[in-house]
Amino acid sequence: MTQELVGALDAALDGPASGAAAAEGAVVVRLGGTRYGIPMESVAEVGRMPRLTRVPGVPDWMAGVANFRGRILPVVDLRPLLDAAQVSPGTAARLLVLSKDGTGLGLLTEGVEGTAEIDPDSIVPPPGTLSAEATALLAGQITDRRGPLALLDVTAVFRLRDRLPRARRTA
Repeated sequence: MTQELVGALDAALDGPASGAAAAEGAVVVRLGGTRYGIPMESVAEVGRMPRLTRVPGVPDWMAGVANFRGRILPVVDLRPLLDAAQVSPGTAARLLVLSKDGTGLGLLTEGVEGTAEIDPDSIVPPPGTLSAEATALLAGQITDRRGPLALLDVTAVFRLRDRLPRARRTA
């Protein structure tokens, strides 16, 4: 047993065989009943949904702001942009705190399913049936044993800030 663990650790530290792309980890969440993968390196934290305060004059995808662990965190709900069903968040709802270049952003989800390994060579473009707005938020998709998994483009999610009314952008 110990030899198997040492062998598995050595293989993990050595990385993939030459010529093979390294698998990347993703946190798998549900939005509108659809599965989405978010790169692990972009996820700072996963927590229970805090109480949200709506901000007047912002688009419907801006869920509001929350006091999350003592800091004010903007929270987005991507379902309107992804043409996803508006399922009422239940007890499984979670907030993913995304981080990019020192900036935090909360992502409202209906739940976290776990993690997945993404082989970059298996990523295909999003389906052509999606709206341009939805496609702009996706880096592609894969199919795993549970079915399709759309991959969110975290940079595109952070760029949504540019779509907020100018008077509302302070950071």
